[in-house]
Amino acid sequence: MKEKKFDFTIRTLGKAKIVSPIKMSMEAGDGIADYVTEDDRILFDIDTLTTEAGHVIPVCEDTVELAGPREYIYFNPSHVHAAICTCGGICPGLNNVIRAVVRCLWYRYGVRRISGIRYGYQGLMPDSPYPFMDLNPDVVDDIQERGGTILGSARGAGDRVVDIVDSLERMNVNILFAIGGDGTLRGANDIGEEILRRGLKISVIGIPKTIDNDLSFIQKSFGFDTAVSMAVPSVRGAHTEARNSINGIGLVKVMGRSSGFIAASTSLAQSDVNFCLIPENPFDLYGDNGLLIHLKKRLIDRNHAVILVAEGAGQDLLPKTGEKDASGNEKLSDIGIFLKEEITKYFKQEGIPSSVKYIDPSYLIRSAPANSYDSIYCARLGAHAVHAAMAGKTQALISMINDRFVEIPISLAVSKRNMVNTEGALWRDVLENTRQPSSMKN
Repeated sequence: MKEKKFDFTIRTLGKAKIVSPIKMSMEAGDGIADYVTEDDRILFDIDTLTTEAGHVIPVCEDTVELAGPREYIYFNPSHVHAAICTCGGICPGLNNVIRAVVRCLWYRYGVRRISGIRYGYQGLMPDSPYPFMDLNPDVVDDIQERGGTILGSARGAGDRVVDIVDSLERMNVNILFAIGGDGTLRGANDIGEEILRRGLKISVIGIPKTIDNDLSFIQKSFGFDTAVSMAVPSVRGAHTEARNSINGIGLVKVMGRSSGFIAASTSLAQSDVNFCLIPENPFDLYGDNGLLIHLKKRLIDRNHAVILVAEGAGQDLLPKTGEKDASGNEKLSDIGIFLKEEITKYFKQEGIPSSVKYIDPSYLIRSAPANSYDSIYCARLGAHAVHAAMAGKTQALISMINDRFVEIPISLAVSKRNMVNTEGALWRDVLENTRQPSSMKN
């Protein structure tokens, strides 16, 4: 047996004793959809290694609990008051998740008290001016057609845990669905700890929303696929502009504070990208192996170039802003504007005519409705979140691992940031596609 690396144990509020209103089966081969049991688990890591004796064994034997409806639930649906909040920046798919949660609570479990919390955790503050929104299937009927979130979204207040739990108590909330990224989920886990300290029976379930795909222990966060599909037209436009100019350079900036997954995946989706710049792969601007010398070679050879840069790339080249947002994240300097100015200055000094066209589609990407893939993903994430909550799970995050929906502790998901492995297959494929140097450091 290999040593266990992670504790995937999901905390529960107590024993589930109430027969679920969802009628399924525990019999194999009867043609009826099956319940999920506590014993249904999958391997977290599917990689293997070969021993000296030639035996193939798992790298690790940690297993993860499958998500899905249980035969017995913890909460009596007629007593449940569920609350939903969306925190942080907006992202494709937020409305889809809200709709899925409401419809599953209402139609599958018969829950009739569902409150939408306005503007994230700020809506749970004692002095909040934002009234709660009563949610039902009619309210959410067509919201999946729109971008953003009908509840509004905001940063901040996630550290005011005592005030948040006080509000949940006053509202007699049994279940809190927190839809957000790293900061939101850290707050959700802290809320769960305060609930535990008070001995309350309130389930806290997280649904991963981070357009950068930077949460650990999840295969992909919702909205990411839509973000890539929305970034592609900008790259295509930048390429067209570059090809139709003398030494044209198309420069596109996309999201990615610490993780360059959107930039990397867009580079593969639209193979016109010649330089993909991500936070995980630092680069120099000047010098014999810097970006500018390689860009110059590209223009001499092909007369045009396309650069795709993640917002968090090259921050070591810029002065720090010294500011933080409401979530406590450092405000980044604008790498896009910086590169545009430096590239223009460099080719002017070199006496080479050039034309830089800069495109920043970030807000268009964030505000887009979910595409078909994300719509399916959001519908399933929302339903699995409801199943977990009704079964009495808490401080759990609905995730997908190895193409299976699972429940993992929120504490694990926020324990480290998911980043592009510059020695892994994704970045290797990006380098093959762009044909840029593996390193542009002197």
